[in-house]
Amino acid sequence: MKEQLYTIPVNEALEKDCECPVCAMRQELERLSIEFTLGPSYMEDDVRMVTDKIGFCSVHAKELYRQQNRLGLALMLKTHMDRTIKDVERLAKGPVIGGGLFKKKAEAPVVEYLNKLNDSCFICDRVDKVFDRYIATIFHLYEKEADFKEKLAKCKGFCNKHYALLYEQASDYLSGRELTEFIEMINSVYLENMKRVRDDLEWFTDKFDYRNADAPWKNSKDALPRTILKTNSERVE
Repeated sequence: MKEQLYTIPVNEALEKDCECPVCAMRQELERLSIEFTLGPSYMEDDVRMVTDKIGFCSVHAKELYRQQNRLGLALMLKTHMDRTIKDVERLAKGPVIGGGLFKKKAEAPVVEYLNKLNDSCFICDRVDKVFDRYIATIFHLYEKEADFKEKLAKCKGFCNKHYALLYEQASDYLSGRELTEFIEMINSVYLENMKRVRDDLEWFTDKFDYRNADAPWKNSKDALPRTILKTNSERVE
């Protein structure tokens, strides 16, 4: 493949004891992207040019705030605000956009600009770009390495979102018998492990019945956060 492959992080995610290795890949990628954003890179002109223009989504702004480099974040947000103010001042000088009773209301340039800005994020863009290569790497390793295929078949399944992603993109990388085998495999792995977690969750609820007070928890103590990861692709602690 001409594009870069990310075999190490993909293999490391498959080796983790987690309910969705694809979630684990993305979470680690987000962690590294946040570290990159608040590392020495925030002083580099090419990085600041992009962060000044597009800023951060609400989720990643909160994550950046939780880190220790408050000065770095303040400097980035200050120049981002400078850019936003300058752009809005320029756009606000245009005519007011309106519409009649039977006319479709045109979007004002200021509104169009801010809507686009609100949907943009430096970290999301960075994560999405590399994450796409992670997915391509999964299919590359599945096709080329027998031990990876076995590793994937023995994982603890996938969340709803990433099971659908693998299912949808499989035909872009695989064909014929190999495609059929891959789909059959992820179907089996997904359903088997969804049922496992469902059963753990059921026992978790049964433990609240006084008749089960002295019964062992089995594997159900952390069933609720594992269920949320399976159904919502979110890790809760």
